[in-house]
Amino acid sequence: MFFDSFDFALFLPVVFAIYWSINRCGLRIQNAFLIIASYVFYAWWDWKFLGLIVLSSVVDFLIAKEIFATAIRSKRRQWLYVSIFVNLGILAIFKYFNFFIGNIESTFSLFGSEKLFSRLDWVLPVGISFYTFQTMSYTIDVYREKIKPSQDVFSFFAYVSFFPQLVAGPIERASNFLPQFKVERKFDYGNAVDGLRQILWGLFKKMVIADNCAIYVDMFFAEPNAYSGSTLLIGAVFFAFQIYGDFSGYSDIAIGTAKLFGFNLMQNFAFPYFSRDIAEFWRRWHISLSSWFRDYVYIPLGGSRVGKWFALRNIFVVFIICGFWHGANWTFIVWGLLNAALYLPLYLLDRNRKHIDTVAYGKVIPSMKELIHMSLTFSLVVLLWIIFRSDTIDDAIIYINGIFDTSLLSVPSFRLMGNAGATFLMIIIMLLVEWLSRQSSYGLGGVLKLSSRSMRWLCYFVILFLVGMYSSQSPNGFIYFQF
Repeated sequence: MFFDSFDFALFLPVVFAIYWSINRCGLRIQNAFLIIASYVFYAWWDWKFLGLIVLSSVVDFLIAKEIFATAIRSKRRQWLYVSIFVNLGILAIFKYFNFFIGNIESTFSLFGSEKLFSRLDWVLPVGISFYTFQTMSYTIDVYREKIKPSQDVFSFFAYVSFFPQLVAGPIERASNFLPQFKVERKFDYGNAVDGLRQILWGLFKKMVIADNCAIYVDMFFAEPNAYSGSTLLIGAVFFAFQIYGDFSGYSDIAIGTAKLFGFNLMQNFAFPYFSRDIAEFWRRWHISLSSWFRDYVYIPLGGSRVGKWFALRNIFVVFIICGFWHGANWTFIVWGLLNAALYLPLYLLDRNRKHIDTVAYGKVIPSMKELIHMSLTFSLVVLLWIIFRSDTIDDAIIYINGIFDTSLLSVPSFRLMGNAGATFLMIIIMLLVEWLSRQSSYGLGGVLKLSSRSMRWLCYFVILFLVGMYSSQSPNGFIYFQF
């Protein structure tokens, strides 16, 4: 079930109404209903993979109890390894099996061997990387004695399967999110209104920005040889805004929907395209995943406490794993490596944490230096997104070579140029709104600062009109569903 579908437009108010009507029946009933609603939400896509969520929930619920019950460190570690093995095993089978088999066969083919293995012919379960990481972090935190295992099966299963963030995050930690299922929730009108506002902004970014950019991105990346360098550059920039509008739009809808039910999810995007270097970009892009790798991979490897050279190794390991997390393709691994290479000079010069504040804080217009740094960082990110979007490394090289051609200075020419101009205007509007709201947690947060209530409502109606105007187009799904 997609957030921008008619099905969800019916599903959400029904679930909302039932959820708050049974509020007096107790937390267990309310959590049980959330589990049922979440399973229906997921099964709407493909009920056959619902068992994977149940399996992850059961395994980590029971293993956490076993870890907590024993004081023998070796046994605790053994139980932790079982949890990691099960979670990563599910990922390996459903997401990476064919990738490894294909590379093994490619290696053996150099020696004249024929096809050795059979491929697994199935669709990747939606959101598998998100909920397996969420449950795995739970058992790791219990092992580290940061949290105690949940004794309530309903609250734990609801935590794992909570439908707003089930298939594309944010990847919530049990220490932040699980306790919210164990306390009484009362309807908060102000919080619910704020949730609706954030949902509206998420729909704008998805349906107006991402879905319209996708039209040109798909066209240009399908046949890069057919277009000039200037046109391909437009396609690369459009993909940067497609993936941002798509993924951050999903996060906004998820966070806003959670507010309707009395929950607070972590911020997953903090206006990353206003970053002044690549380190700041990664602190602001997909925050729940970046912080997950920091806490469960980078720091356990020694972080920056083990000396410069080992720290460099840790940085490359994290970025490679991050790339591989996105998909079973060499393009993602190379994308991760290149991000590490761009991060490297900042770390060596101790400048990786230089920009931890909000750009142009307290000002409307950035300085020329800030503008240059943001432009340079955005340009590097766009270049790397080309590799991320391409099907193969060869395709990425063809596309990049096509941009850096003499035709880069030519006037762009392609089908539907007029519509592309309208899409570009929508991007400008989005950037202006988010720039004014960059000290808030989401795009429309800055609108709240408007003194006139009528002006605020005018903004809402304009955005609602734009969403409605573009809603007739067929939904494209969400990019991160495939990860």
